[in-house]
Amino acid sequence: MSIQILQYEFLGPIPLDEWGPPMEKLVYLIMSRDRDKFDIVYVGDCEKTDDVSFFTKNTHFKCWTQHAVSEKSLHLAILPLFESSKEYRQNIVNKIKNRYKPVCNFDETIKPQPDYVVRPAKVPEKFSCPCCGAEMKLEKILAKSTLYRCTGCGISDTKLNS
Repeated sequence: MSIQILQYEFLGPIPLDEWGPPMEKLVYLIMSRDRDKFDIVYVGDCEKTDDVSFFTKNTHFKCWTQHAVSEKSLHLAILPLFESSKEYRQNIVNKIKNRYKPVCNFDETIKPQPDYVVRPAKVPEKFSCPCCGAEMKLEKILAKSTLYRCTGCGISDTKLNS
């Protein structure tokens, strides 16, 4: 049996108490079953474990049982990613957190990364007024250009930002 979450095909879900080690390099979902409906209550990733009590020792286990109908209704689904890096698995975990907002991932805030870079402002160059020869002073930096005003005669000049 399998379940599709986003574009990923997870194996399971199986009852959590039927799980047995080992587990290596995967993303896992803890799900609560209510009749024929499964709700994701937690998403995480695992590098490697042989510990039978891997899930029951999890710091979020109490939350899982509180948000399930009963402990018997907890199910596990896994996405094996044998050749994956920790960053790749964490990226999948973050996508699932953002889309499904599992209730037991409450203390794991996701800090969005901006898709732009803020460049430091360039120090304006000094130049002389083409009219009177006095120094031009920076007046205003615009989106694509910079406005200068002459200290002598008061005329303005604009230069494109590069």
